Amino acid sequence: MSEKTNLIYPLTFRPIFKDYVWGGRNLETRLGRALPEGIVAESWEIAGHPNGSSVVACGPLAGQTLQQVQEQLGEALVGARSRYALAQGRFPLLIKLLDANRWLSVQVHPDDEYGLAHEGEFGKTEMWVVLEAEPGAEIIYGFKAGVKRAAFAAALEAGTVEETLNRMPVAAGDVVFVPAGSIHALGPGIIVAEIQQNSDTTYRIYDWGRPRPIHIAQALDVLNFAQIEPGPVTPTPMGQNGLHRELIGHCQYFQTERITMSAGEKYSGRCDGGSFEIWGALSGCFDVTWAGEPVAVTGVGWVLLPAALGDFQIAAQEESTLLRIVTP
Repeated sequence: MSEKTNLIYPLTFRPIFKDYVWGGRNLETRLGRALPEGIVAESWEIAGHPNGSSVVACGPLAGQTLQQVQEQLGEALVGARSRYALAQGRFPLLIKLLDANRWLSVQVHPDDEYGLAHEGEFGKTEMWVVLEAEPGAEIIYGFKAGVKRAAFAAALEAGTVEETLNRMPVAAGDVVFVPAGSIHALGPGIIVAEIQQNSDTTYRIYDWGRPRPIHIAQALDVLNFAQIEPGPVTPTPMGQNGLHRELIGHCQYFQTERITMSAGEKYSGRCDGGSFEIWGALSGCFDVTWAGEPVAVTGVGWVLLPAALGDFQIAAQEESTLLRIVTP
């Protein structure tokens, strides 16, 4: 058995915490996470970015960052379908938890072409799975009907941006797909799991009077003004393996399934070299069994299965809601 083979096993991580002004303590009080003192807005759960790289928690690679693991394992970690990311020295995706206690800035992310040309990194297409939402919680997502570039630019000048924005109520379980170019913002009282391209480029358009940098010129370059009053994702039933499976996100960068399992139910899979798999427990808990020692994951928690792992099985230990994320 080669040294690299010994390093192929299900990977769990210690997260990176971000203290942006709109955060709070709900990841601790509502989700039971252990947090440092102060405001915590984001928990970067599986991250390999210069602005934050999560550290392997257990096993032979314990203490190493995801970036360091990728440098050692390469395609055996990410899979053949993510060679484009290897060429840039980046893990393809970034998994976060967000705790919005105040409005996030109204913002937009660039696509790959613009991001690589102007920021030296990928663009950002992302999706949110709403874990908790207080009554009346809402997000900004797209424009109101009739808003074009000229009208929006005029609203920026006049200070009436809020009048151009589509507000959408959200509840626990909702899924929102946010392609690059979407104007968006999370509102107060919302906790989400976010699956996104591995990028940290954000162009702020409007920040509710907070004294942070604004990026109007870049935003006008990348905004999609055809995105008028979009709605949440309608899950597509998948119904394979006798499990309750639904497709809740699909694009060229990731495919996300939500799987509801009862205690004792199992999912059998195989990482055949094409893609890694990320499994998350939004509620409940599960075990990953494979050729080595089993790995237990409890909600809200995540595990990364390297592309070269081979056969594995997910076994729910109690009623659980899981996410499965792969590269298509």
